[in-house]
Amino acid sequence: MQDVIDAHFHIWRQADLPWLNGPMVPRIFGPYEPIRRDYPIEEFLDDQKASGVAKAVYVQTNWAKERFEDEVAWVQRTAEETGWPHAIVGYADVTAEDVRPQLDRLKRYPLVRGVRMQLHWHEVPEYRFAPSPRQVIEPRVRANVARLKDYGFSFDLQLFPAQMRDGAELVRENPETAFILTHCGMLTDMAAETVAAWEEGLRILSELPNLFAKLSGLGTFVHRNDPELIAFVIGRAVEIFGSDRLMFGSNFPIEKLWTDHLTMMTAYRDATASLSEADRQNIFRNTAQRVYRPV
Repeated sequence: MQDVIDAHFHIWRQADLPWLNGPMVPRIFGPYEPIRRDYPIEEFLDDQKASGVAKAVYVQTNWAKERFEDEVAWVQRTAEETGWPHAIVGYADVTAEDVRPQLDRLKRYPLVRGVRMQLHWHEVPEYRFAPSPRQVIEPRVRANVARLKDYGFSFDLQLFPAQMRDGAELVRENPETAFILTHCGMLTDMAAETVAAWEEGLRILSELPNLFAKLSGLGTFVHRNDPELIAFVIGRAVEIFGSDRLMFGSNFPIEKLWTDHLTMMTAYRDATASLSEADRQNIFRNTAQRVYRPV
């Protein structure tokens, strides 16, 4: 297999992140004391050095909203100094009256390929990010997401299954924009009704050719590296989307809370061992290269 593209990872400076400072608050991925610190690019490179990663896409980490450009500027500078990362997904507030002034500022940075604003909502408060389940189709969100095509930006779409029908409406309205379903729709548990709702949501989204799915963050709800779960999610995703719309992402350092990079990569490689070489190339390299265009 050729070298891997990691389509979802983070680096950060603790001082810049409100959620890593102040009182400990419940997070979707459980207790996070070990990552309440700086996680620089040098540590990421050391973490993944045995995994065959050749390129990586940085995804925003929720700096204070007004500092969205500072985050991208810092990551761009890191790339210029170290050669990593190779593409950037920044933050833009798509609930603003007009997101274009933010996009204008982000467009100045050569590595920016798209934006993410987390719109996921769940009845479990610790899983919730958006203030309401239907924020994904609020008028301002729809108007601002429609503006992304003018910048050539993609949108990382983070939703739970109950929101996917609404999410499909947003994706359908914007056929010229690539949407990337973060963490492959965030399967919270293996209860039959949970899995059925997740699969139904994926099938609804799969009807839209501009929707891609990221095989990332699969330890988020179980708080461990689970080879069986990874194999299950990948198997269902390949069946529903086809490999040419799927991409691997490590979600490091979040996954570092319970595993190391090589162990995680081994689980992904084992889960895809029965697929064709073309399918594996799509998942580990080609889709991310096509969608995020890492340099």
